[in-house]
Amino acid sequence: MAALTRIGLAGLAVMGQNLALNIAEKGFPISVYNRTTSKVDETIERAKLEGNLPVYGFHDPQSFVNSIKKPRVIIMLVKAGAPVDQTIATLSAHLEAGDCIIDGGNEWYENTERREKAMNELGLLYLGMGVSGGEEGARHGPSLMPGGSFEAYKNIEDILLKVAAQVPDSGPCVTYIGTGGSGNFVKMVHNGIEYGDMQLIAEAYDVLKSVGKLSNEELQHAFTEWNKGELLSFLIEITADIFGIKDDKGDGYLVDKVLDKTGMKGTGKWTVQQAADLSIAAPTIEASLDSRFLSGLKEERVEASKVFKSGGFDDILSNQPVDKARLIDDVRQALYASKICSYAQGMNLLRAKSIEKGWDLKLGELARIWKGGCIIRAIFLDRIKKAYDRNSNLANLLVDPEFAKEIIDRQAAWRRVICLAINAGISTPGMSASLAYFDTYRRERLPANLVQAQRDYFGAHTYERTDITGSFHTEWFKIARKSKI
Repeated sequence: MAALTRIGLAGLAVMGQNLALNIAEKGFPISVYNRTTSKVDETIERAKLEGNLPVYGFHDPQSFVNSIKKPRVIIMLVKAGAPVDQTIATLSAHLEAGDCIIDGGNEWYENTERREKAMNELGLLYLGMGVSGGEEGARHGPSLMPGGSFEAYKNIEDILLKVAAQVPDSGPCVTYIGTGGSGNFVKMVHNGIEYGDMQLIAEAYDVLKSVGKLSNEELQHAFTEWNKGELLSFLIEITADIFGIKDDKGDGYLVDKVLDKTGMKGTGKWTVQQAADLSIAAPTIEASLDSRFLSGLKEERVEASKVFKSGGFDDILSNQPVDKARLIDDVRQALYASKICSYAQGMNLLRAKSIEKGWDLKLGELARIWKGGCIIRAIFLDRIKKAYDRNSNLANLLVDPEFAKEIIDRQAAWRRVICLAINAGISTPGMSASLAYFDTYRRERLPANLVQAQRDYFGAHTYERTDITGSFHTEWFKIARKSKI
């Protein structure tokens, strides 16, 4: 090839290959490189098969870098951590001032900030870009969350606007997120919200299957119907698909043969840790993480089920007469109300971090770019965007007039579902945590006065009063002792 390409991509696992093919398909000639060179040849082969796309492969880093027009832009899609540092070292040896590296992996945001600083000293630009949508999204249009150097973003904006998912009425699912590691942080919280969504859907399934005795056919029908209303989303759609897939290695449905142990990569855990660091309550996301931890104890749970067999929990389930149609409708409402709480928690975490770091995150704009391409894409995000359009300083999604009304309309069904599950011995940690969050947030007065009194009693931590300003300390112990004499 004589002409220089517009952009480069290093790291050709499936996500990297798919993103490279997407970029090429949108009309941008792209150079690709991978340490294991067989992946380069595989990508070139796919480019031929998928429409003779302008993808050019290189087996060594120097010729790869030199094939890209200046100022060079290279996207890396390699495993987070040390592999990113190794790839940066390999590439930066051949880059020149003004060139730019973009990390498209799920990286811890502080690593991105450290790298941006180091790159800056070499005169290079750096972006940490969240990419959501899985393999399918990468190929046909992901949601993109670039943060870091604004100059670097401007160098590649024309490509990102075309490569991102396109949503009618709201445009490409990409925006400049902010400085530093903001793009990675936003993607991390997106994944935390995703954990919450998946857990809530799993609980809806559990209640319908275990209490409602719905078959997989009935579950598929219920979720397909839900996907026509306010729950319309990628995760509800794929859940309906899963219930319809028969086992290719035996009888029945595949979902019933999948082992009930959930894996995880770490972004959910990071989200919960950040929430704790910032004193932001995120109980729904925390419940989803705890549920993954407990699911991993399969052997212990098998033993525990034997220990508690005499407790009669199975009898409770078999003795409950259920109106299926009503249960399906109640669970739909409970799922939606719980989901509002989960997103409220995620948005509050983003706002708190934005204030701490001075990122000036636009929450409505984040909801907009999540409307397409990404795993949590849902019609409901449009409501969130409009809520922040109405009031960009909204303290909590729950108090937006529209969401408040939706919760009030659904709360009776929400409570019925959770009570039914509790009485049947079916755990709904996500839905229960969401309801507790709502019930705590909406109460003017909480029993926190007692906790503060206890703290002052044993640790002289002082307390404030409802009727007089200032901080007070009482010798509770002495007064109590006198009254006992």
